[in-house]
Amino acid sequence: MPELFTRWFAARGWMPRAHQLDMLEAARAARSALLIAPTGGGKTLAGFLPSLIDLYENPRKGLHTLYISPLKALAVDIARNLEAPIAEMELDIRVETRTGDTPANRRARQRETPPNILLTTPESLTLLLSLPDADKMFGGLHTIVVDEAHALAGTKRGDQLSLCLSRLSVLAPGSRRVGLSATVNHPEALCAWLSPTARAEDVTLIRAEPGAPPVIGVLLPQGRLPWGGHMGIASAPEIMERIAASRVTIVFVNTRAQAELIFAALWKLNEDALPIGLHHGSLTIEQRRKVEAAMADGRLRGVVATSSLDLGIDWGGVDQVIQVAAPKGVSRLLQRVGRANHRMDEASAALLVPANRFEVIECAAAIQSVEAGELDGEPPRPGGLDVLAQHILAMACHAPFLPDDLYAEIIRAGAYADLSRRDFDDTLRFVEDGGYALASYERYRKLFRDSEGFVHVRGTAVTRQLRLNLGTIVEAPLLKVKLRGGPMLGEVEEWFISTLTAGDCFMFAGQILRYEGMSGVTAEVTRGGEGDPRVPAYAGSRMPLSTHLAERVRGILSDPAHWELLPESVREWLEMQTFRSELPSATGLLVETFPRGGRWFLVAYCFEGRLAHQTLGMLATRRMERLGWGPLGFVATDYVLSIWSAFEPSDPDALFTEDLLGEELEEWIADSSMLRRTFRSIATIAGLIEKNHPSVEKSRKQMSVNSDLIYNVLRRHEPDHILLRATRAEAAFGLTDVRRLATLLARSKGHIRHRRLDHVSPLAVPALIEIGHEWVSGNAEDAVLAEAIALVDEATEGAQAFTGNLSISDAVEERPRPAGAARPRRSRFIRHAPKGTVR
Repeated sequence: MPELFTRWFAARGWMPRAHQLDMLEAARAARSALLIAPTGGGKTLAGFLPSLIDLYENPRKGLHTLYISPLKALAVDIARNLEAPIAEMELDIRVETRTGDTPANRRARQRETPPNILLTTPESLTLLLSLPDADKMFGGLHTIVVDEAHALAGTKRGDQLSLCLSRLSVLAPGSRRVGLSATVNHPEALCAWLSPTARAEDVTLIRAEPGAPPVIGVLLPQGRLPWGGHMGIASAPEIMERIAASRVTIVFVNTRAQAELIFAALWKLNEDALPIGLHHGSLTIEQRRKVEAAMADGRLRGVVATSSLDLGIDWGGVDQVIQVAAPKGVSRLLQRVGRANHRMDEASAALLVPANRFEVIECAAAIQSVEAGELDGEPPRPGGLDVLAQHILAMACHAPFLPDDLYAEIIRAGAYADLSRRDFDDTLRFVEDGGYALASYERYRKLFRDSEGFVHVRGTAVTRQLRLNLGTIVEAPLLKVKLRGGPMLGEVEEWFISTLTAGDCFMFAGQILRYEGMSGVTAEVTRGGEGDPRVPAYAGSRMPLSTHLAERVRGILSDPAHWELLPESVREWLEMQTFRSELPSATGLLVETFPRGGRWFLVAYCFEGRLAHQTLGMLATRRMERLGWGPLGFVATDYVLSIWSAFEPSDPDALFTEDLLGEELEEWIADSSMLRRTFRSIATIAGLIEKNHPSVEKSRKQMSVNSDLIYNVLRRHEPDHILLRATRAEAAFGLTDVRRLATLLARSKGHIRHRRLDHVSPLAVPALIEIGHEWVSGNAEDAVLAEAIALVDEATEGAQAFTGNLSISDAVEERPRPAGAARPRRSRFIRHAPKGTVR
């Protein structure tokens, strides 16, 4: 390194690490590189060090380095951290961020005089590349840094970024790429995704030395461990004690609704008025920035956060991470644990807080995996055709192109290396005029070809609409929540507000609010309110159990030798299971059937994650109908599938055969509303359905009607339309988790153990408690609790030696009334759509 940089390292008491010097060597050789280093290992500095040195040795105007982050907050944090070395070494380097929150005057200035280093997100980069002067802004680009590359690859945002990287290679042929990641299970696949040629061998893989292993423990509630529930509120007193005993704690949760509940529970227990904050994606940007700044300045003792703080942000003062509810994946857990200490040579301290007994086993499995150095995660999937359609239109907005040239550019993108020419041509035809079935409608004509074969965009209106609807994140329509006479608090989903009447209260932004009514497109609220507050839930916010963790859970359950990892109450629970039934095996499938309350229940211990179980539930109940067993409904958790029916399922083996994934799967996918919802999302990304217009935003109902009409037209007149092909592919590999379901059915073939019981078994109790929460709402919550304790009594009957004094709170955690539970309601026929809603 230059002497100036060597002195700067020495002044901080640092020595450059080997992987930082390796990154510098790759830069001097003009090679792209992927750095895999543990959290706190100086990844960010390693990524930027070559750029800082090059700009010091060869000062220049214009954009030198483009940094791309999956989070706006991460880009802001990196900008703040870069200020220190630049200021301390007095480097003449300008660093700026460009996100959706950047003011218009700064955006205009960045186009005229770009900074040396620009920090942005995939969405903002796509917009910049669609501008006519993109070649001027990016023509001199030297380095592209992709942070948290593993979090982007294989997602739609990653598809979008992969296409953008390929375009940048055209605009700046001499540029090189740098990927930074802490947790990678498939490094070669990630190298190929990052590569400018889509070949892994063209990217240098640099691995840092492993850091100090994390110290991870399990925190249980004092005196009782719920059989069911998934919020972890029972452990709030213990969590508050840990916050009070530490300097700074991040309390991670899995959903935004859970964040609100945990924060409220902690605030009630905060007798010492410790400064604690709340951070999730539905709060206003001002509130999130306020919390981030307070964390960076050391003014908070704790913050309750979702994945909005998962990635990369360096909170140097954090000395403890608490994960409430099971982590669902090892890589994700390590990402969160690494927020504590954030130093490579010091062990990160973390506590896992299971919400129920199954989650205790999952937490033990996660700790085993961390100790063994195992990671989970799938290799990046091929890029989506809906994202490709959006990109084609964006490139036409930048400048006319020849189809052959654009195709050659696109297959150099890692996510689209295997794209066939037929799929490209069909996607281009769709962007041109909507395809055969829609070509007669003027509104779908967006491109045209001139006499030389160049493809042009049809006017400024098309360009304006693209930029208004750019991006791959399709959320349920949101409504702003504003304090009457006060500030904006954030956004909640439209469907939730539609269930409220004036006077209802709900929990949001860490406080109890009273709904007063709508003012235009804004929900007005006041503070306070009477009655049990409801909690907004958000679609798609729950993550399924990973394949790797599922295998570990099955292994622990089936082998009592591993039970020494578990607390006494969980060991007793498993011993009761062996007394009443048997334990699930590591390789086979245990299926229990038993009568209860005039119905028959079937509980299958699959352990393949919620999405696979939901698909299996849909298919199994269809087959039960044909067999005459009268299915009434089902509940899918990460661990089990529970179906209840009018008649006894006498031969459960018939429900778990591999032919279930043949015609029955295709029939169900074709008939289900899931395919329509998937099509709506894909059509929105591809630009067929425009959510935003100048001064107008479509409601969810308008979008649903439009997409359903188009869906029906395409199915009838052009069943091979490119968007229908994309929809079927996404349904098969994404929402339905067919691969995991196929693995389950193959694994259990010839190894299904059916136990016909007289009563519910101990392991089945959590699933039946979950049924109770779905079945009953509103004022009937007491009935759920009474039913839960009855289930525990029934499951432990004859096994009193294993049980102590039980109470309702032992059976199921107490929680506020769930969203949508305004009035008690019962339904004899219940079906669960893929995201768990009740119909």
